[in-house]
Amino acid sequence: MGRPREVRVRVPASSANLGPGFDSLGLALSLHDDVEVTAVSSPGVHVEVSGEGAGQVPCDDSHLVVRAMRTAWAIFGDAPTGLRLRCRNAIPHSRGLGSSAAAAVAGAVAAAVLAGRDPELERDALLQVTAGMEGHADNAAASLLGGFVIAWESEQTPGNNAGRFNAVRLDAHAGIHPVALVAGVESSTKTTRGLLPERVPLVDAAFTGSRTALSVLAFTQRPDLLLEATEDRLHQGYRRPAYPESADLVDVLRAHDVPAAISGAGPTVLALTSDGTLPEGIDLHGFTVAALPVDATGAQVEIG
Repeated sequence: MGRPREVRVRVPASSANLGPGFDSLGLALSLHDDVEVTAVSSPGVHVEVSGEGAGQVPCDDSHLVVRAMRTAWAIFGDAPTGLRLRCRNAIPHSRGLGSSAAAAVAGAVAAAVLAGRDPELERDALLQVTAGMEGHADNAAASLLGGFVIAWESEQTPGNNAGRFNAVRLDAHAGIHPVALVAGVESSTKTTRGLLPERVPLVDAAFTGSRTALSVLAFTQRPDLLLEATEDRLHQGYRRPAYPESADLVDVLRAHDVPAAISGAGPTVLALTSDGTLPEGIDLHGFTVAALPVDATGAQVEIG
């Protein structure tokens, strides 16, 4: 496809876990970061950031998009001498909507295009790069592929200590209309993972396994089953101290028969409504309500 000098990549937000599917289920949402990358002949990196993260994220080689590009070029080769990036971010940072995965996907896809590769043909390599940076593939796969994804990691094999990331994309049912309740405070994935026990009771593992299996049916064919399918005993209860207000809101929504779960590591709450609206009378103080339809496309590329 040749080696263009400029590429624009649009990447959706994502919600991971979706209740029971810890590190394995993800959903792409219609809230996007836009990254424009230009290859330049002079050495060095220049990054401009507007929107979410402006004035807070680094604007040099340590920027996450740039790090993802460098990681991808270690596979694809053909790194340009210098880079100029413009990042227009709409995905809130550290809120459980996959902002870091979106940045990694944007960078890796841009790197593939600038190296003359077709991203559609390099999806597996792109997944390895982006999921490898995250340590799990649910968010990265959703941002890369769009729709509803099932992600897993193959076991380590001789000569492959890191294992291999895999993902399958499915169409989410058209009757699912996600609403994100974005918390006004941030949450650290590292902190919330630190609250998880090394072992859980067998009965809880079996319960959560059944709900994860049911989720695949509910998200693709039977949204009427989502309330039961999004039940979880594996991680959300243990993480409650990190985001008590969000956990309380999940409980309230579910008491009103709205399928709801913590989005990723939180503290955003994802409600899976049938019409994009929430019941009246629910206290949403401290949360911003955003109807976010499922993004069925994933990362989109425009070559300059």
